[in-house]
Amino acid sequence: MTAWLEQQAEVRERRGLVRRPTVRGPQGGPRRMIDLASNDYLGLSTDPRLAAAAMDAIRRWGTGAASSRLVTGTTELHLELEHHLALFTGAEAALVFSSGYLANLGVTTALGGPGTLIVADEYCHASLIDGLRLSRSEVREFKHNDAADAARLLADRTQPRALVVVESIYSVGGDAAPLQELFSLAQEHDAVLLVDEAHSLGVAGVGAFQGRGAVAGTSLADHPGVVRTATLSKALGSQGGVVLGSSLLREHLVNRSRSFIFDTALAPPAAAAAMAAVGIIRQEPWRAAAVHHNAAALAARLQPALGGPAAVERCAGAVQSIPMPSAEAALAASQAAYAAGVQVGCFRPPSVPDGISRLRLTARANLTPTDLDHACAVLRDILERTS
Repeated sequence: MTAWLEQQAEVRERRGLVRRPTVRGPQGGPRRMIDLASNDYLGLSTDPRLAAAAMDAIRRWGTGAASSRLVTGTTELHLELEHHLALFTGAEAALVFSSGYLANLGVTTALGGPGTLIVADEYCHASLIDGLRLSRSEVREFKHNDAADAARLLADRTQPRALVVVESIYSVGGDAAPLQELFSLAQEHDAVLLVDEAHSLGVAGVGAFQGRGAVAGTSLADHPGVVRTATLSKALGSQGGVVLGSSLLREHLVNRSRSFIFDTALAPPAAAAAMAAVGIIRQEPWRAAAVHHNAAALAARLQPALGGPAAVERCAGAVQSIPMPSAEAALAASQAAYAAGVQVGCFRPPSVPDGISRLRLTARANLTPTDLDHACAVLRDILERTS
């Protein structure tokens, strides 16, 4: 085993695929980085109102949940959070997990099985892919955002049940799924549409539904044929995950989802912080609007690298994606940006398929005009040198 591990380390080094955690200093530390890498889209992870809610929960409920939800881990706080998340997103019911990853594993394995065909977008997140593998279902991938290809895969199904799996806004490319078209397709084939809203909750939404996710406010929101998952650790600035859907689905997950049944419940401080975040998003819709404004500004200023004027039109949420010629070039560019005070995401295989390494930029509500000016100047210079 040791020899194999050494060989694997050499292969990663040779291919430019070595990963090491980036150590982040405390808020207000000696060196301020412009953050275009994190998923703290609304700037709530350091909001004092979330901290105060978490501290109050610690005093009332303790630092941890102490057991699984079905033993003693369910507090009144968990049920209150689920109630608020369902109301906020327009779902009939919600079930909270201890992470978004476990929420995706939980719902895909509980709805999957030998009698379920799963048709999934080829760019689905790793947590969905792992859930599909564990589900014991037949899984087929369709071309990214290609509803016609999904229809082809559904047309000759023999299983009694089917699941169409997509993200509402994709985590790497930042583009939006054609949800209405996919929903119509699912209805035509008597399938359930599963939508991962990890990168749209808190960010997407129109009018009164600003920040409530891409599905909220549409005819899909409370439809029994639509299931949503989301994370509480990105725009909501806390930790945890949630499945949104019908009351019948919630009951099924409580009884069949292994990542719910056998996992220690979400820690009370995280639950309280997430609930505070929901209230803030309701009261301060300017935060979601600011994310879109800053994302559009990044796209406009970096148009050539992002793919020209069409990049602005593709700006569905916070994420912008810059293709790089190689994994080594992506790593070098991200390191150069970091040295200049700008932190960006560096996506290389296996996070993305071979041959499409990229820089990933995430716009945040609390980026200032000065931040954007400096970040874009740094990135333009690096990208010009890379090309």
